[in-house]
Amino acid sequence: MEEEKRTERPAPVRKTAIVVGGSSGIGRETALKLVGRGYRVFNISRTPFKGERVRTVTADAAQEGELKKAIETIGEECESIDLLVYSAGFSMAAPLEHAKSGDYRYLFEVNYFGAIEALRACAPYLKKRGGRAVLIGSLGGDLPIPYDGFYSSSKAALAMLARETDLELRSHGVRVSALLPGGTATDFTYSRRVYGEDESKGYSASVKKASAALANMEQGGMNPSLVADAILKLAEKRNPPTVATAGGMNSVLRFLYKMLPERVTDWAVRRKFNQR
Repeated sequence: MEEEKRTERPAPVRKTAIVVGGSSGIGRETALKLVGRGYRVFNISRTPFKGERVRTVTADAAQEGELKKAIETIGEECESIDLLVYSAGFSMAAPLEHAKSGDYRYLFEVNYFGAIEALRACAPYLKKRGGRAVLIGSLGGDLPIPYDGFYSSSKAALAMLARETDLELRSHGVRVSALLPGGTATDFTYSRRVYGEDESKGYSASVKKASAALANMEQGGMNPSLVADAILKLAEKRNPPTVATAGGMNSVLRFLYKMLPERVTDWAVRRKFNQR
């Protein structure tokens, strides 16, 4: 009697994820959770990821070409990329009248143009297996934040970038989404560039009040682990929305902001951030 031939099942293909800005905050929590889900995870940032489970490829999102080079290095090694999470970010509290062009141009390089470069570089690899991309936006992209308007503007642009790119790549099996957290308790609060009295000139007191209110809101906000859970849920959803909010309360707030007249929401923002 002939011995039955056993058919061996091929080993499951391990998914590859890239987290830009994964060395701290929301990006770090996301990277750790992806490792727990069995992903091979790469962090791209200036600062190495602390721990052996995530590999770091050093690059500066503000320097044109560095993200592209880093992503192509990963893509050549892994052949395809299943998920891109763009979590790099920079914030500054400064009056528009006195803000330095070097500061707000750097902000847009990190928050917005870096996302464009990452998406462009990842697109050929994402298309191989119908991958996903999640851009970390902010509720601040829907509402103005006093003296942090450059940040709000960049996050508004990021949400539109996700919607437009999803339209282009959907026919190739790739989905792109923006996730909008509200205030989140991370060290991002303490790395904000806050203009002092000499730089802010006549706006100094207002800048100080607004930045303090923003810091309190962030540090009393969501745990970054919960935001990371929302990122993974969005990334693994079969038909993800192009723009989603992290947290039930933030979803309700965003709905209210959309429904109420702008003069009402602007009044609420002034009150929240201690402005006249």
